[in-house]
Amino acid sequence: MKNKEFETEEPEVIYIPDEDGNEEEFEVLMKFELDGSDQKYMMLIPSDGEADVDEVYAFRYEEDGDDITLYTIDDEEEWNMVEETFHTLLAEMNEETD
Repeated sequence: MKNKEFETEEPEVIYIPDEDGNEEEFEVLMKFELDGSDQKYMMLIPSDGEADVDEVYAFRYEEDGDDITLYTIDDEEEWNMVEETFHTLLAEMNEETD
């Protein structure tokens, strides 16, 4: 895992349109790259204040200047790697706060 970022200050916010075109607000929980890959991943939680770890959304993303494009993760193997990395990083975050 490389280039991991843990949000310690004011969280980064991203707006994602829903099916009706309404923009929903999400906080960036963490960003990371998988070892041996140049793919970047972002874990988001809803900003409604009622989110828990069951409501974490994972996306692959690309940056072009200030623009960010999110991609859903449809490949099961890729999803499993992202999920495993997320749980590992989450455990590390919890260890650091204990």
